[in-house]
Amino acid sequence: MRVVIVGGKLQGVEATYLAHKAGWEVVLVDRNSTVPASGLCDVFYQLDVTSEVVNLPRAIKTADLIIPALEDAEGLKCLKERAAREDIPLAYDAAAYAVSSSKKKSDFLFAKLGIPAPKPWPKCDLPVVVKPSNSSGSRGIRRINKLEELTALVTSEPSNWVIQEFLEGPSYSLEVVGVRGDFVSLQPTEIVVDSQYDCKRVLAPAGLSSTINKEFKAIAIAIADALNLSGIMDVEVIFHNGTLKVLEIDARLPSQTPTVVNKSIGINMLELLYDVFVTGVIPTIVDVHCERGVVYEHIKVSPGILEVWGEHIMANAHPLKLYEHFFGADEALTDFESGCSPWVATLIITGDSRAEAWNKRCQVIKNIRDYFGLTVYNDPVPNCNEFAG
Repeated sequence: MRVVIVGGKLQGVEATYLAHKAGWEVVLVDRNSTVPASGLCDVFYQLDVTSEVVNLPRAIKTADLIIPALEDAEGLKCLKERAAREDIPLAYDAAAYAVSSSKKKSDFLFAKLGIPAPKPWPKCDLPVVVKPSNSSGSRGIRRINKLEELTALVTSEPSNWVIQEFLEGPSYSLEVVGVRGDFVSLQPTEIVVDSQYDCKRVLAPAGLSSTINKEFKAIAIAIADALNLSGIMDVEVIFHNGTLKVLEIDARLPSQTPTVVNKSIGINMLELLYDVFVTGVIPTIVDVHCERGVVYEHIKVSPGILEVWGEHIMANAHPLKLYEHFFGADEALTDFESGCSPWVATLIITGDSRAEAWNKRCQVIKNIRDYFGLTVYNDPVPNCNEFAG
């Protein structure tokens, strides 16, 4: 089995990691030869899918499946056209992605379906969250407490902002896979953010009650059904005052959570994408009652300091390598090289329970700090009393 992954940043790292776990050969395509996933693939082609129409067929011609790991509209359009021309399955639902990649379109869909979501400004009080409509994850998110700050922002940077009430509570993520009107939801995971609202840590099991878990899955499937989803979609919610409220959706392979689900319940989402786009069916997934505990987090080590930060620190890393038993972690994706600093790592840690995985994680952090003599430890969280820009 040979898979071509187009895009070597966060999604590309996720896809490459999971493809190797499935035992597949990975061909990576990116216009930048030093993207993080370039250190993990089997074969690398440096090319731009939007312009190199001669070289792209050579890179993809032996693929059993192409997985886009990019969010560039022109790149996705070109890749879709070329995959169709070469008759190679492409794990991409353009219609669903068009809705999920626009927060305005997504919010309209939630309202149409009657799904709880944050109230829009000015139908809510301050503080508010301001985020670009056409951006995924935490990119560009700002929390604003004062009216004059909000006025200044929208005046100086008008147009494509989505402005919503700021809600407090734990955040969770859930993937749903669909094809031909058949949908299956997977395992919820808990999302923990840094001071810039970027995901720094993913935990499993999520610890939701059976009632809330069932409700979450029903919401995800209702959205997937409305989109007539073919492929995979990620749904992120916040649990605020006893109610799940949908923050955003992404109809693409997400980063971070698929690995956590794989480590916790053994399901590989890349194999599900193969089932959808190559065989046209979704296999029956039996409910898993024994979830392993998982802690998945990103760290940065500089002289004298260890910091836990959101996944943005991994997007700009040097080519990554996969290490097993990394200072006590099960695995690590890292650009660490002996004698070089700073370096970053994604730590993947498991245990028989979430508590056991967390205790193991704390020992890993201690091991790293002791080995490198790091006297400062920083694990930032959002400051609810300040503007977050």
